[in-house]
This record gives sequence, C-alpha cells and structure tokens, in this order.
Amino acid sequence: MTMLVDISVQQNNLTGLIPSSIGNLTSLSFLYLWDNKLSGSIPQEIGLLESLNEIALSSNVLPFKVPYSIGNLRNLSSLYIFQNQLSGPIPFSIGNMTMLIEVQLEYNNLTGLIPSSIGNLRNLYILYLWDNKLSGSIPQEIGLLESLSELTLLNNVLTGRIPNSIGNLTTLTTLDLSINKLHGPLPVEMKNLTQLIALDIGFNELTGHLPLELCHGGVLENFTACYNNFSGSIPKSLKNCTRLHRVRLESNQLTGNVSEVFGVYPHLDYIDLSYNNFYGGLSSKWGGCRNMTSLRISNNNVSGEIPPELGKATQLRLIDLSSNQLKGTIPKDLGGLKLLYKLILNNNHLSGAIPLDIKMLSNLQTLNLASNNLTGLIPKQLGECSNLLLLNLSGNKFSESIPGEIGFLLSLQDLDLSCNFLTREIPRQLGQLQKLETLNVSHNMLSGRIPSTFRDMLSLTTVDISSNKLQGPIPDIKAFHNASFEALRDNMGICGNASGLKPCNLPKSSTTVKRKSNKLVILIVLPLLGSLLLVFVVIGALFILCKRARKRKPEPENEQDRNIFTILGHDGKKLYENIVEATEEFNSNYCVGEGGYGTVYKAVMPTEEVVAVKKLHRSQTEKLSDFKAFEKEVCVLANIRHRNIVKMYGFCSHAKHSFLVYEFIERGSLRKIITSEEQAIEFDWMKRLNFVKGVVGALSYLHHSCCPPIIHRDITSNNILLDLEYEAHVSDFGTARLLMPDSSNWTSFAGTFGYTAPELAYTMKVTEKCDVYSFGVVTMEVMTGRHPGDLISALLSPGSSSSSSMPPIAQHALLKDVLDQRISLPKKGAAEGVVHMMKIALACLHPNPQSRPTMEKIYLDLTAKWPPLPEAFCTISLGDLFS
Repeated sequence: MTMLVDISVQQNNLTGLIPSSIGNLTSLSFLYLWDNKLSGSIPQEIGLLESLNEIALSSNVLPFKVPYSIGNLRNLSSLYIFQNQLSGPIPFSIGNMTMLIEVQLEYNNLTGLIPSSIGNLRNLYILYLWDNKLSGSIPQEIGLLESLSELTLLNNVLTGRIPNSIGNLTTLTTLDLSINKLHGPLPVEMKNLTQLIALDIGFNELTGHLPLELCHGGVLENFTACYNNFSGSIPKSLKNCTRLHRVRLESNQLTGNVSEVFGVYPHLDYIDLSYNNFYGGLSSKWGGCRNMTSLRISNNNVSGEIPPELGKATQLRLIDLSSNQLKGTIPKDLGGLKLLYKLILNNNHLSGAIPLDIKMLSNLQTLNLASNNLTGLIPKQLGECSNLLLLNLSGNKFSESIPGEIGFLLSLQDLDLSCNFLTREIPRQLGQLQKLETLNVSHNMLSGRIPSTFRDMLSLTTVDISSNKLQGPIPDIKAFHNASFEALRDNMGICGNASGLKPCNLPKSSTTVKRKSNKLVILIVLPLLGSLLLVFVVIGALFILCKRARKRKPEPENEQDRNIFTILGHDGKKLYENIVEATEEFNSNYCVGEGGYGTVYKAVMPTEEVVAVKKLHRSQTEKLSDFKAFEKEVCVLANIRHRNIVKMYGFCSHAKHSFLVYEFIERGSLRKIITSEEQAIEFDWMKRLNFVKGVVGALSYLHHSCCPPIIHRDITSNNILLDLEYEAHVSDFGTARLLMPDSSNWTSFAGTFGYTAPELAYTMKVTEKCDVYSFGVVTMEVMTGRHPGDLISALLSPGSSSSSSMPPIAQHALLKDVLDQRISLPKKGAAEGVVHMMKIALACLHPNPQSRPTMEKIYLDLTAKWPPLPEAFCTISLGDLFS
C-alpha cells in the first residue's frame, strides 16, 4: 500500500500500537488516527513519511516521547498530537518543519524547555502548548513568528519575564500565558498587539502597571490579569473598550476611582475587580451593561450607595460587593433581577431594612448580608425565595422574632442569624428544614424551649445556640449531641446529652411533689399578701420622710448602677464587694499596671482565684450613655474563647467604682519581659517565635472568626501578656470597643504612639489593617529586644542612592546585628523561623494598608514548615528580607 495517500480511521475503538511499518507509506499525505484507544509510543518510522501534510494522533494513549525523527516531516502543515499523555521534551528538530501552520500539543505531560528552534516556523498561525509541564522561560525567538494568530501557553511551569520580542507578533488575536510562574513587569512592546481579542496573563507573579495601550485597537473582548501583583491605575484605553465581554482583574493591587475608570460595556458578560484598592462610588453606568451576568467588586474601598440603576442589568446572576465601605439602604430595584442566584453584600455599612421586594428573587440561592447595620424585622417574604441554599444575616441589628416563613425554605443548607437582637421563641417551622446542615442563632435574646420539631433535622451537622435565654432539653439528634460546650453555653438552663450540660431526667415523684407544693404555696402566700401590702405602705411612708429629711443628695442610681456580672451566673453585688475588699479600696499596693483607660489591680478572691481588675478612669465611665447596648457588648466580649486571648469575666458599674474583670496572667506584659535583662535572656528564640505565633492566632480569631469582627485598636507590647510557659495572651481587646462603640469614624482614639499605622495621620478610620501594622511593630520588638521605631523609619524610608530605591541600612546592615544581642544567635530551625518572622513583620509594615497581609493569611502561613535559609544566617542582610 505504498501508494496510499490518505488514512482516515478516526473516532473508532482501535487499540494496540501504531505499527512501525507505517514508515513504508511514503506517499501518505493525511494520517488521521485521532480519538481511538491506540497505545504505546509514536514510532520513529513516522519520520519517513516526508510527503505527509497533516497528522492527527490526538485523544489516544501515547505516553512516551515525541520522536526526534518527526523533524523530517518538512512538508507538514498541521501537527495535532494533543491529549495523549505525551512525556519528555518537545524535540528541537521541530524547527525543521518550516511549513507548519498549526501545532497543537496541548493537554499532555511534556517537560523541559520550549525549544528556541521554534522561531524557524515563520508560517505558524496557531501554537497550542497549554496544560503541560514545560519549564524555563519563553524563548525570545517566539517573536520571529510574525504570522502567529493564537499563542496559548497556559498551565505550565514557565518562569522568567515575558520576552519583549512578543511585541513583534502584531497579528496576534489570542495570547494566553496564564497559570505559570512568570514574573516582572509586562514589556512595553505589548502596546503593539493592537489586534488582540483575548489576553490572559492571570495567575502569575507579574508586577508593575497594566499596558497603557491595552485596548488601543478597540477589538479586545476578553482580558484576564487576575492573581498577580499589578499596581497603579486602570489604563484609560479600557474605558472606551466597548467590545469587552469578560474582564478578570481580581487579587492585584490596582487602584483608581471605580466610578471613573470604567465605562459602559454593552457586551460585557462577567467582570471581577475584587481584592484590589479601588475606591470611589459605584457608578450608575453599571446598569447600562444589559448583558452582564456577574459583577464582583468585593474587598476594595468602594464607598457610597448601591445605585438603584443596577436593577436595570436584568441578566445579572451574581452580585458580590462584600467587604467594602458601602452605606445606605439595599435598593428595592434589585428585586427586578429575576435571574439573580447570588447576592453577597456582607461586611459593609448598609443600613435600613431588607426590602420586601426580595421575594421577587425566586432563583436566589445565596443571600449574604452579614456584618452590616441592617435593622428592623427579618422579612417574612424571604420565605418565598424557595431556592435559597445559604442565608446569612448575622452581625446586624435585626429585632423581634425569627419569622416562621423561614421554615418554607426547604432547600436551605446554611442558616446564620447570629449576633442580632432577635427575641421570643425559635419558630417550630424551622424543624421543616430537613436539608439544613449548619444553624447559628447565637448571641441573640431568644427564649423559651428549642422546638421539638428539630428532631427531624437529621442533616444538621453544626449548631450554635449560645448566648441566648433558651431553656429545656436539647433535641435528641446528632448535631446537638456532638456540639461543643461553647456552642451551647450561656443560656437560661438547657439540658440534655451534650458536653457540659446537665441531664434532663427528673425524679418520678416530681409531679406529685409539685402538686402538693402548689397547695402549700397557696396556703402560705395568701395570708402573707395582706401583711406585705401593709409593710409596703409603711416603708413608702418612711422613704418619703427620709427623703425630705436628707440634707445631701444621694448617689445617683441610674442604669449605670446595674452590674452585669450576672451574665456569668454570679452575684454581682457580692463580687463587687469582694473585689473592693481584696484590693483594699484599690490601694496602690495592688496596682500592677496602668493604661489609657484605667489602672489594673491584682485581686485575690475569697475562693483564692486571682483576677486582674481594670478600674476605669471616671472620664471613661461618663461616656456610657446607652447601658443596654453596653451590656450587649460585654456579653459578646465575655463569650470570646481563645487560648491566646485574656478571658474577660465581666463588668461592674457603680457610682463610686467602675471596673472590668479579666483573667490574671502571671508574667505580665511583653514590655516588662524584654526590658528586664534576666527575663529577656530566659525568653529564648523558640519561646519568642511561639509567642508571636500565639499573637497571630489571637488576632486572626478576632478579625476572622468573631461575628462581627473585632478590631483590637491598640496592639502594643504593654497589651500582650505572657503566662508561666511564655505563651502569649492578648489583652485589652475589648476596652476601646466597649467605651467607644460608635467606631466607624473615630475622632479621638489614636492608639499608642510608635505602634499606630501611618494612615491614621490623615484618616481616623480604624480597620483590621491597623492591627496588622501594630502586630508588625510588636513582632520586630520581640526580635530586636527593643522598640524598633528608628529601625522601621530607616527601613521604610526611600534610599538616598540613585541606583537603588532600597534604603542604605537595608543594603548594608546584617540581620544578626539588629537582633536582640542579649541572647546568642538562633540556630537551625530557630534561625529559619526568625528570618521568616522578620519578613512577615516587614510585610505588615507596608505603608499601603491594602498591601498588608491579613492575619488569617499570616496564620495559615505559619502553620507550614519554616522555609529553608537561602544562605548562611550570619550573611543575611536586612535587604534580603524584602525579597
């Protein structure tokens, strides 16, 4: 069959090897064997088919190398060997196949470099090498392929910079370099790629600015640059890029006024700007994007109100505006988005009620409005959103009862109503939620019994009913039996078979006893009522006479005179007396510290329990105008449980003394430890690293696990205590929050000098990133053994050298010379930990708050093994910490 020209046996079930005898078909022009079950290797003899014009071996199982002899096919125009599990490198001989127009080697296991000989393929129109394991840099010779229209190298392990020669590919319509490890800035020559329809450079380590002439040709439709480190503003050319269909810029450090840098895009389907530094208000122009299905702008600094015009983008399926500074009400116009299945607005400053038009969103599956300032009732109309899978209304100010209509959401899997002001009983209709997996109604004022219908909620796996006024038996289902004590605690008397609860079983005779006792009570109480009435009359008369006879006014007995130790089940008056007695009326002999809000005393209670008592300055207690809100706040803070956070026991307010009561931590503050020569020497490197890990755990918990998140506001070496094992215990986390509840815009609080974030010099808005900065200062203080103010100023100031922007101290000073000299240099694992921790500290001190890592990210980072040292510890400079 040596005269055979065309073999087309594709899409069959052929098995076995490609025979080596195929090399005898020297007249063959077309070889189509794709989509079979052929196995083994591509025979070397394939190189004998010099008349071959097209070869298609795709979608088989050929897990060996591409034979070098393939380079002999000099007349080949199309090479399709994708989806074959091919291994090894792309043969250098591919450069001999100069007639190639299409090369598709994607979806294999090819390794090694992209051969520079590929630059010989001047006729190449399509080059697909995506989804392999190719490494090294993109060769400069790629720029010789001036006929290339589509270049896709995504999902490899390519490193280095994008070559500037790529600017020569002026006919390129598709460029996909995503999911690699490319770094550095984009070459300015990319401005020449004016014919690009699709550009994807996402999921790399690229830096610098986006190209100014990004959409100069006006034909760009798909643009993805997400998950890089791009900074600066959005190119102006993008505003008028009206053909845009899909835009992904999330997880960079881009900035700019979001209302000015984007235009109206009639063809836009999807846009994600999340996790950047955009600011300004949301433009009404987004409503003009009538084909838009997804709008994501979460985790920025966007402010203002949600524009009602957004309701005109009727194709929207997903809106995520979470973690911004949005205020105002949720526009009722969103009720017109009939296709919407996700509405995520949590972590903003939205106020007012949930619009009743929410019932129009019949396709809604996710509704997250957590951590806002929403008020009023939870609308019963939510029960008409029958497709809801997740409903999170936590961390708001909703009041009155949970509507029974929530029980109509039969598909619901996650329900979180925690941290509100909900009252009355839990509606029995919630028991109908048989697909519910997670239920959180904690930190409300719910009362009564848990409905018996809950026994049918067999899908429930996680439950939290803590900090309410619930009573009676817990449901006899696995979720309640397996719940932790923290998830059930602080109620009025629930019982049952769960951790920390008392059993519900009553003695059999209890009913009889109760009946008899009722009769006895009636016989005793009725005669007493008359006597008591007479006593009250006498006391009332005496009270009036005494009041008139007094020459001095009595101490005021207003709401502040109430104490709230009762939240812990204690007798508040008795504890108040015990503390005053234990400190001898707050004698200075018992003083162990002083802060901006009050003086701290050590008190030994009659039970021999030792507590720390912070007696508040009178100027602070005078600010407590809303005692009910204050009491609610204390309840929240007193229920915080973390091994690295000082436990708050409660609060007493009296005309004479007002104080907070905390767990007593033995060794005192970090400042006390590092200023003592003897204790600093005992505080070795491993203890210091463990100490910092503890602080990270505490702050990560406050920022990311509390509802709503708690910002400490005053992280200093005075406010972090150490126990006998040198474990860290963050203290004072609640004082500022309690005494200054309206903290969205502070006008007086500025933290502690030397620890406050630089942005507080021009804005009094306190965010979690202020805590992150203060943590960076404290971490450096732990490592250097002194307050690092001068070192921070030197490291973060611009260098005087014109050749480098790095400060001189960073270029020349060694890390070992700035560490605490009172203890020997760290060894092995400790040395790796110190270097890594100093790098984290510097990242936390970034002048731009948005560029600082979150405490959650740091916490996750520290759970991994310390990265190995790049060089000997003694040679590491401060400059190396910036890399």
